[in-house]
Amino acid sequence: MQTLVYVFIIINLALALFEDPAVVPLPIWATSTIEIICLSAFTVRMVHYAKVIPRDKFWKDPKNICIIVIVTLSFIDLTIYGALKATGYFAIRWSRVLRPLLLVNVTEGRQLRRAFRSIRNALPQISYVFLLFMFSVLVFSLMALKLFGKRGLLTIDGSPYFTDYLDIVFDLYVLVTTANSPDVMMPAYNYSVFFTIFFILYIVINTYTFMSFFLAVVYNNYKKYLKEEVRQLVKARRFKMCRAFSLLRETCGEGGEPVVTQAKWNHLVKLVKPNISIAHQELLWSVLDDQNKGHIGKFAFVQLADLLSIQVITVKSQPHPIQICFPSMYNSSVSRFIRNVVHHRMFVYVYDLIILVNAVFIGLDEENPVVSNAEWDFVLYAGGYTSRQILDIVFILRVLRLIRLVDSIKRFRAIINTLIKIGPTILTFSQLIVVVYYIFAMVGMELFKGKVQFFEPNSTSPDQEYCGNPLLKGTTFAKLNYCKNNFNNVVSSFIVLLELTVVNQCGFTAVTHVSARIFFVLFHIVVVIIIINIFVAFILEAFLVEYTVDKSDLQTSLEKKIEELELNVQQYVPFGPPIKLFSIASFLIKGLLLFYFPGSRTVDGLLQRMFETDLRTEDFNEEEEPENISFSNPAFDSV
Repeated sequence: MQTLVYVFIIINLALALFEDPAVVPLPIWATSTIEIICLSAFTVRMVHYAKVIPRDKFWKDPKNICIIVIVTLSFIDLTIYGALKATGYFAIRWSRVLRPLLLVNVTEGRQLRRAFRSIRNALPQISYVFLLFMFSVLVFSLMALKLFGKRGLLTIDGSPYFTDYLDIVFDLYVLVTTANSPDVMMPAYNYSVFFTIFFILYIVINTYTFMSFFLAVVYNNYKKYLKEEVRQLVKARRFKMCRAFSLLRETCGEGGEPVVTQAKWNHLVKLVKPNISIAHQELLWSVLDDQNKGHIGKFAFVQLADLLSIQVITVKSQPHPIQICFPSMYNSSVSRFIRNVVHHRMFVYVYDLIILVNAVFIGLDEENPVVSNAEWDFVLYAGGYTSRQILDIVFILRVLRLIRLVDSIKRFRAIINTLIKIGPTILTFSQLIVVVYYIFAMVGMELFKGKVQFFEPNSTSPDQEYCGNPLLKGTTFAKLNYCKNNFNNVVSSFIVLLELTVVNQCGFTAVTHVSARIFFVLFHIVVVIIIINIFVAFILEAFLVEYTVDKSDLQTSLEKKIEELELNVQQYVPFGPPIKLFSIASFLIKGLLLFYFPGSRTVDGLLQRMFETDLRTEDFNEEEEPENISFSNPAFDSV
């Protein structure tokens, strides 16, 4: 069901490729039919969802209301747009900006909703810093007007320099992004070297100080609210486990403490995970009942949810394929000698040195026969067939061998492993960026489509000189051949927005109105100042937690217990000496089940490690319901 929902969402978003202005134009009836099918699928999904949860909870859930409103408005807009187009009137598809919100509000999009909540929680503090930042920009703009406005200075285009206050405000705001540096200060610098003091102060105060403040405020609020959210989620989960314990508990002897017997525990685990094996069950029970009492108390029972989320692998003695096919050759003295050489540390160093030398020759002139013959590579010529594209791919793959050097250095390997572990969670913020880009792309296409035209390099049209719009004649935008940076389709729009995330070179104010700057400034505020800083805060927090865990400074109590019982795999190696595989034995037992800690796959798992010390099972019981037991958007995969 989840896959099907996302397929319809992707199809619905991809309709922008075929709608006016289109990359590949399709008739209105075709795109409208596809959209109706997608909207109908969302409607069926909501009806199905409403039947499986209580009606009062369904109508109190904001995300359900949002989806209903979006689907309804989309049907209305589709009907109005089709009627206006059929009668030859001008029409705008205004509901397209609502499409990415379906990605946020579907039941499966809880991680994305949490990212939006992080933005919402950070907005109050960001607004104070932003107001102070804008006050600084306005003050510096006023000073610039008084310093340079009446000196008769000209820009490189021959226009008056710093004579209009609103233009100065915009230019100095863009200077924060460094997109117009040093162009914006060159007329003043050419006039007097002392005027650079003004721009140096501006850059230090606004570009470095205030931008750092934004990151600090976002990071502080992000960590604060995220910690509280994780605490509420963990408390909600533990509360439910306590309720389950109260239903299953038995009294151990007269006046004894309440416990859960192994028989009831096994029955519960079978209900939660029907496909679990008997050996897996026994392994889990051995961790909880480490004293072989035949029953567990409340504290151990509550840990069941955490225990089920830890990966369990079956470790088998797996001989090398050559040993299976050619045992005599594999066990010969020559083979043993080669294996000893390969396992030696010096072999690794020599191999890394060869890769490094190869990289040096790859970077040199490939056409030089001395260089090309110096590289230690095997080159295959098949039937005289040569392809530049295939060679390019081969060259790229050769460069990737340098990753082997990174992996051979312990410190580098720890950092790379951390990046790999937090990689899947970065997809959440990638979705967030796509949502914001899509909304701005839809608005940008309605505002600026057709204003700037791109001509192929071999075109002889005289309009090519000014991007098809006389208003751009003689502008820097046209001179630098930025004509392909336009909003004439969704792909070009995304590329322009990507460029605006880094710099702010836009010529659309020249072909529309000066108020078009509001669109680009708003995009910079939303994406660069808010979302990118949230993303950086997320990376900082995730990296610090994962890197700390990787250095074994942080462990959950459950992991510590598993290690004390020597039931964990330290390092998974398919082929190699058994002593490297785990900590409990120097030999392999066929079919042995052990716990494996590959690192948390979500930031939620990492954060639980951090915040576990703030929560104790004794802090509440089944009668003490947490404040947020019905947390609307759970983020833990194991909840």
